Amino acid sequence: MNKEKWYFIDSGNCSPAYNMAMDEMLLNWHSKGEIPPIVRFYGWSPPTLSVGYFQKVHKEIDLEAVHKHGLGFVRRPTGGRGVLHDQELTYSVIVSEDHPQMPATVTEAYRVISEGILQGFRYVGLDAYFSVPRTKEEENELKNPRSAVCFDAPSWYELVVEGRKIAGSAQTRQKGVILQHGSIILDIDEDKLFDLFKYPSDRVRQRMQNAFKNKAVAINELKSTPVTLQEVSDAFHKGFADGLNVNWEPYQLNDKEESEVWELAKTKYELEEWNFRR
Repeated sequence: MNKEKWYFIDSGNCSPAYNMAMDEMLLNWHSKGEIPPIVRFYGWSPPTLSVGYFQKVHKEIDLEAVHKHGLGFVRRPTGGRGVLHDQELTYSVIVSEDHPQMPATVTEAYRVISEGILQGFRYVGLDAYFSVPRTKEEENELKNPRSAVCFDAPSWYELVVEGRKIAGSAQTRQKGVILQHGSIILDIDEDKLFDLFKYPSDRVRQRMQNAFKNKAVAINELKSTPVTLQEVSDAFHKGFADGLNVNWEPYQLNDKEESEVWELAKTKYELEEWNFRR
């Protein structure tokens, strides 16, 4: 049986606005049938705090700390909570809702797309598995998270190793297309991460940060020999191909496509009206 051909892009490190504009433009081009489904890998320059589409920035985020740490800042078109994009591989998957392999529900589509992430972790040498809430209390926690920090707890079908969340993803559906993007964390600077959010008191912050250690983990915490970003990228390049059962066609944007991405970055994702709209 012939495998479907998908595009693959490795963008390297890009600005926060460019990264979000690129994901949105890939969604737009795919919705028009101009490109096949696509997987993209990228990084962030500078390291960036991204917030979910629905987050209230001034209520939840310490913008002085964002500035103090020299971080970029951007609002994602997807939901979810705050993510510090620093020592990580970021991925995005763009595929039509009516693709034969894609289930109708958001939760089940997560499971199918995340099969590629699961296989990637196995190529890195980690025994990852999908998180599924076991009790009503856990299910309620997924619906009503207590924290603005994305890695505070796993959602349905996110990836877990030894009971701790190791990858975070977010999804949106627009124009008949699924966009899922997420973070594969090599190392976490917990102090920097927790500096970026607001808390009722220092005691609450400390309690949450202590609890975080039991809920989330980075790849290199679990490896006796640290892995490099290139090794992780190679592992997940194979993992997504296996998990999605596809062959890659490397793709590079042409000049017209590049200019469209930059235009969207300037007119949307660089603007305060977008980033501080809530």
